[in-house]
Amino acid sequence: MFDDGSKNGAPEKAPPTTTDSGIPAASDEHSLTVGADGPIVLHDHYLVQKMQAFNRERVPERVVHAKGGGAFGYFEVSADVSEWTRAAFLAKVGKRTPVLARFSTVAGEQGYADTDRDPRGFALKFYTEEGNYDLVGNNTPVFFIRDPTRFQDFIHSQKRMPDTGLRSNNAQWDFWSLCPESLHQVAILMSDRGTPRTWRNMNGYGSHTFMWINEEGKRFWVKYHFKTEQGIQSFSAAEAKLMKAEDPDYHRRDLHQAIARKSYPVWRLEMQIMPFERAATYRFNPFDLTKVWPHRDYPPITVGHLVLDRNPENFFAQIEQAAFSPANMVPGIGASPDRMPGSGPTSSSSPSTARAAPCTPTTRTARCVTSTAATSLSMRRTAMAGRRPIPSGLATRPGTSKARRSCGPRPRCTRRTTISRRRATSTAT
Repeated sequence: MFDDGSKNGAPEKAPPTTTDSGIPAASDEHSLTVGADGPIVLHDHYLVQKMQAFNRERVPERVVHAKGGGAFGYFEVSADVSEWTRAAFLAKVGKRTPVLARFSTVAGEQGYADTDRDPRGFALKFYTEEGNYDLVGNNTPVFFIRDPTRFQDFIHSQKRMPDTGLRSNNAQWDFWSLCPESLHQVAILMSDRGTPRTWRNMNGYGSHTFMWINEEGKRFWVKYHFKTEQGIQSFSAAEAKLMKAEDPDYHRRDLHQAIARKSYPVWRLEMQIMPFERAATYRFNPFDLTKVWPHRDYPPITVGHLVLDRNPENFFAQIEQAAFSPANMVPGIGASPDRMPGSGPTSSSSPSTARAAPCTPTTRTARCVTSTAATSLSMRRTAMAGRRPIPSGLATRPGTSKARRSCGPRPRCTRRTTISRRRATSTAT
């Protein structure tokens, strides 16, 4: 019994637990049996449903950026950028676009401590009227490598060794010392920037070079810089180690509590913009991910603000299963000769689609669906209201309303499997 806070104060019966179909369950404490002491019957579909959901409620963790957290908010345009891009979500001053942000450590597993020395992921999903735009970056403006063929080897050097199951400092430094272009990022990692005090007190960068295209078709090379308005704050190495023992989830907890008390974190978006023709004669390769563009050559221009003001209602569905891909670009934004994001559809999309949203009774969307731009827009509006996340499998190609079929992400989650499960549990996903 509980008091629902009504004026008369009379207690009412607690609402019943329901099945996945919304039907009240007969009992959450007793299985259906043959007599008081007999065996459980097979047609106790609610028990079967609970077991199925429990056995499938974990998905494989990300290969990189496994441990993280995030929140929802919006991006608001503060300057006219129409001379550089025709992207609709940047079309006019004052326009707001809903955003999902995910922050993460890179090398460790799900149980990794938030405050360990590591680069931090800074991934954004803009829910625009032209489709979902993903900007996948880090809290550093550069990276360890410039060629994606080294990426797998680099990550393996940071992960646990196959023989001991332990991480190896020798493997890490062997890779870095044999890859001299990594020195810039290593220097940042070993500075105080490698141990940010909170996610709110660090910058975010698109890191890669991207292309902007305006209405006339004129092209520009750009870099994204999200500068924290909370100020840069870092732990010392000793403080980071102490916090690791005290609260391994310190960064995740800090973000959630800050938003809950309405201390909304804000980042200022500054853009570096290079005329298209200048790249060919610039003094070094402007598409090299291990280098930055000097601000004296291309001063940053403030174009808007990112604000996070809403915590997730379902961390697993909205943050853990969030999928980002560098290939998700909207009209007015394109790729560049930067080699690293060019491998995005393989390096970033495949891990996300291979692990997220498996076919289970708790996944409320059938995996084999017909998607249209109207459906995507409707679901985006629903997500803004906080009722449910946008499943990654329902995204449409930017700028098109043509229906297409999406039967993924998991090859084993076929229509036949889904239908068989429905028959077994007498439910509909």
